[in-house]
Amino acid sequence: MAGALDGRRIAILAADGVERVELERPRQALDAAGARTDVLSITDGEIQARENDLREAGTFAVDQLVGAASVSDYDALLLPGGTVNPDKLRMDPDAVRFVREFVQSGKPVASICHGPWNFVEADVARGRRLTSWPSIRTDLRNAGADVVDEEVVTDGNITTSRSPDDLPAFCERIVQEFAGSARAAAAGGRS
Repeated sequence: MAGALDGRRIAILAADGVERVELERPRQALDAAGARTDVLSITDGEIQARENDLREAGTFAVDQLVGAASVSDYDALLLPGGTVNPDKLRMDPDAVRFVREFVQSGKPVASICHGPWNFVEADVARGRRLTSWPSIRTDLRNAGADVVDEEVVTDGNITTSRSPDDLPAFCERIVQEFAGSARAAAAGGRS
């Protein structure tokens, strides 16, 4: 889908402990479709990536602190997983606010594996059909979500996926969803 996201700016919110493949592969798909992707975080410099939560897996440069970012600057949001990453984000008021405001804006948000934990803290899981890594499904249910065990799920402006095994389907879906919102915005701008 080369060109499907031309001119679109995508925020990727992550912190130390992000699962490398869950940031890297979706980012590659978004960039290949023409998007500009920015890594936002709660610290500046670089964030430490992990492989299977256990092994160090390099770093990613941080483009901007989430506290200085505005939802209006971005067309979509990606929330990768890893166990430590969303746990750190849930403790940061700026990150929680950003996720809440992004979901409430109606712009597309995509999250994989442990990433949907962010929806619990931001209080935006209630009434949503979501999937995730099995160990956080109880948290999502307790926050009012309808949790399912499916490869990839889209409910309104939120797309979720279970694990790195689902990355091919997840990457394809987020490009479609992010491109669909771009077409809708363009059509709305012509009326």
